[in-house]
This record gives sequence, C-alpha cells and structure tokens, in this order.
Amino acid sequence: MASNNAFNRLSVYLLSENSRKKSERIILNVAILSFVTHLLLIFLSDFGILHIGIGNELLTSPIAAIYTPFSFILIYEVYLLIFYLPKSFTTYISKQYEIIVLIIIRRLFKDFSSLSITPDWFKIKYDLQFTYDIIAALVLFFLIYLFRKEGLKRYSNKKMSVAESEGLLRFIKIKKSIASLLIPLIFIVSVYSLINWLWIALGTHDGGGMNAFRNINNVFFEQFFTILIVVDVVLLLFSFFHTDEFHKIIRNSGFIISTILIRLSFSVEGLLNTLLIAAAIVFGLLLLIIYNKYESQSARHTESDLVTEEN
Repeated sequence: MASNNAFNRLSVYLLSENSRKKSERIILNVAILSFVTHLLLIFLSDFGILHIGIGNELLTSPIAAIYTPFSFILIYEVYLLIFYLPKSFTTYISKQYEIIVLIIIRRLFKDFSSLSITPDWFKIKYDLQFTYDIIAALVLFFLIYLFRKEGLKRYSNKKMSVAESEGLLRFIKIKKSIASLLIPLIFIVSVYSLINWLWIALGTHDGGGMNAFRNINNVFFEQFFTILIVVDVVLLLFSFFHTDEFHKIIRNSGFIISTILIRLSFSVEGLLNTLLIAAAIVFGLLLLIIYNKYESQSARHTESDLVTEEN
C-alpha cells in the first residue's frame, strides 16, 4: 500500500502542470546555453584555435549551431508526448508526428553546411536530400494541422453508464502509470544513447567517428520510437477492457502501424526516408478522418434513438 501511494505521488509530480512549466524553463535555459557554446566552438575552429577531426560539418557554419538547441527542444517535445499520454490519445499521437517533423527541421540546419550551390543541384546527394526535407517539412506541417483539427472534433454527447465511467477511469489510471514509468526509462535510454554515440564517435576504429556523425540524427530517437511501438501495443491491449467498439480498435491498431512506419524511416536514407514519414502521417490522418465518420454516424443514431424514445 505504501509503495502504491509513493508511486501515485511520483506520478502526480512527474505529470503535473507545475512540473511541465519547470521542465520548459530548464530546457529553454539549457538550449540557449548550448547554442552559445556551439557558436563559440565554431568561432574557435574558424580561428584555428580548436582542431576537431570528426563532425567538422557541425563546426563550419554558425547556422549549424542551431542544431544543438533544437536537440534540447526535441527532448522537451518527448516529455510533452509523455505528459499528454494520459490526457488525450490523439494528442499523444500528434506529438509523435511533431517530433519526427522537428527532427527533419533539425536535419535541415545540419545540412546547410553541406550544400553545394551549383547548376548540378539535382545531381548531388546532399542537395537532393535537402530539397526533399524542405518540401516534406511544409507538407507534413500542414498534415499535422489537419490531424489536430480532426482530433478536436467531438460528436457524441451521450451519458456513459456507471460501468463505462469506471472502465474509462481505470484506462486513464493505466495510462498515467505507463507515462510515469516512461519518464525514467526514456531518461536512461537517452543517457545510454549519448554515451554509446560518444564512444563510437571518439573511437579509434576506422570510420567510427565519421559514421557516428553521419547517423547523428538517429541518436536516441531510433530507440525512442521502438519504445513507443511497445507502448502503443500495451495501450491497445488495455483498451479492450475499456471498449470493444470496432472503429476505436481499428483506430488504435492503425496508430501502431503509423508509429512502425516512423521507426522504419530511421533505417533508410534519401527520398525513401521522407516518403515513409509522409506515409505514416497520411495513414494516421486518414484513420482519424474515417474514425470521426464512425463517431458522427454513431452520434446521429443516438440522437435518433432519443427522439424515438421521447415520442
């Protein structure tokens, strides 16, 4: 009983509005400090005071310095994803989409230093990837807007039975427990990912440093989206105790497919990477649109039944 109370208190603390605001202030301060530090390293490298043999593409232009604070902003977005998990499943999914689009934006700042402004723009690999990313960022931004707009729609005003209310409260409690466990787990995974990346980047084996910086966008987030797939499956299984409605089961199952597509995007490069991310968000958006059609139809039937009963 004491351990349950302690866990509940921890859950309330980690997922409280006060903790969110504190995390926001800390992350913003760290992001500003990291940006200034990165700029300083770039200037030291330009003047020949600092010599770093690996990852020099991040030290060639002040624009690349934006990459570092963006990484901390992404960490805060990860926290927000967990924060909204118990509150809204649709918002939780939209946060996944926002994170992957922010990763693309962050990659754009990194790729600015590798651009070659020549007539052969569409023949150079890095320039092509930059083109894909900048178009994808705009398109995906609009798709997320549509997804959030669909997520705000509410159709059913029917009163829940006592059993349904208790089932919903149990499901919310389960989501809070999962979210509370996720925060320390994500922290451990992020620290491990950083240490592992530094070990490879600073390693003496051939090509280790260059490969580490080539895959820097995947650090932590590859493991993070793998964890989210497991979380989505667990939520789907527990949702069966809350509802057995076909359209809700399909929606929750489909969102798992969407997360898997995002995870697969980390395994490929170039246009296929961008297409997998776009496919994930389009798939999630279409799922939500069809789900809302079901909800709308169900609400109309409920209103019709109520009118019939009154007459």
